[in-house]
Amino acid sequence: MTFYELLLLFPISITLLAVLIFSRFLAAPSSPKKPLPPGPKPWPIVGNLPHIGKKPHVSLQKFSSLYGRDLISLRLGSQLLIVASSPAAAAEILKKHDRLLSARYVPRALPYDTAELDRKAVAWASNCNDQWKAFKAMLRNHIASARAIESQAAVRERKVSEMVEFLEGKLGESVCIGEVVFAVIFDSMSNLIFSRDYIGFERNATANRVKSLIRRLMELDASPNLADFFPVLKNLDPQGLRRESIRRCNELHSLTQPVIKERRECQERPGAKDFLDILLENGLDDDQIDWLSLELFSAGTDTNTSTIEWAMAELIRNKGAMNKLREELKRELLPPISGKPLIDESTVARLPYLNAIVKETLRLHPPAALLAPHRASEACEVMNYTIPKGAQIAVNLWAIGRDSMVWEDDPGMFKPERFIGSKVDFRGQDFELLSFGAGRRMCPGMPLAARQIPLVLAALVHIFDWRLPNGEDPMKLDMSERFGFTLQKELPLVVIPSRSSF
Repeated sequence: MTFYELLLLFPISITLLAVLIFSRFLAAPSSPKKPLPPGPKPWPIVGNLPHIGKKPHVSLQKFSSLYGRDLISLRLGSQLLIVASSPAAAAEILKKHDRLLSARYVPRALPYDTAELDRKAVAWASNCNDQWKAFKAMLRNHIASARAIESQAAVRERKVSEMVEFLEGKLGESVCIGEVVFAVIFDSMSNLIFSRDYIGFERNATANRVKSLIRRLMELDASPNLADFFPVLKNLDPQGLRRESIRRCNELHSLTQPVIKERRECQERPGAKDFLDILLENGLDDDQIDWLSLELFSAGTDTNTSTIEWAMAELIRNKGAMNKLREELKRELLPPISGKPLIDESTVARLPYLNAIVKETLRLHPPAALLAPHRASEACEVMNYTIPKGAQIAVNLWAIGRDSMVWEDDPGMFKPERFIGSKVDFRGQDFELLSFGAGRRMCPGMPLAARQIPLVLAALVHIFDWRLPNGEDPMKLDMSERFGFTLQKELPLVVIPSRSSF
């Protein structure tokens, strides 16, 4: 179009603009749009990325104390993040507006695109579609139901007995408690899915490979990624996170693929059905089975392992709590037969102080400091603020667990007694303790974790005494955190077991 033609169109454009403005004034008045939640002023282009730091849960808590206890908003590059940091705000997001705010933000580091994940994922499905509902029903019926959990109790108890035998061979030696517990949790899960062990307690190439793959995949998914902050870069993968994720995911699948192939070729298999049998009966293909298995291993191993490690660290630092727990275990557990203690899930599930310790650990050290990011599928109003369509939404569980307006009695201190006689629980109805989330996206493995964590912890405390290497002072134990999808100890807990003198 020539310059002369543009001049001819100029009066027409002005006229159309005037009509639009005039019609806007004549239109019926509409209610004013609610503002975004308050937050720190973003920098040009990068937004609030420079303000986050290496421990986002701590930075976001500080911003909440400055700009708004309930909701704040930040710009991460071109993306909008809404953060809830109070039980009231969490209830609004995870209960009242759950239908609109339960979509999932899918990190670009994951090895599959959104459409592919919607076909095979539970945790990382972008929407709660029919496929997601079918997978969730399978998990609920065959893994998380009371009947399913009870049917697998003997396997978990056997794994704990094997852990005890292993530690009895390590008396007087330094052991990394997280590595030992990881083996218990992982092989309990692998027996549930595949009816076999993958790790065992003795270090070997396969065990080390599995551990490193699982943990590295979780690190990749939680790593700050330019492709998330600036979607224009999504196909470039500038940091190579997705390429590495694909490579490591394929490595992990190579360990499960032979089992799946063998099971497909097997006409009849002795013994009870495992979860792989259920998946095959429901017509899932190998890719779907591989990914669902990976999600189960990722969600169920590092989270439970981290919780038990944190609990042991807190008990070592708090001698009074350790002795109270030992008194309860000695009083309530059956005496040993042939030198082996009888510890079963049904018993430990009823021990009030043990379960208070688990809740207090989950309060101070939630498995995920920030719930895996939700996404607004539609714009909505929450607590007189606007949450735009497409916004990311996070709930800061770490901040809620240390909120002095919720936990008035020394919220930063480890005090299991605060849960004695309390009805507050982590099952998704009490928004001051949301260790496993709530609503549609609540962790489906919560009932299983509620049985396994106390069982392993009871065995460790009841059967062994623990001390730090080189006579270190327990009160000087480093309790620093490392942020990721799982909130882990920065320095692994290394301790020395001896026979219990209690």
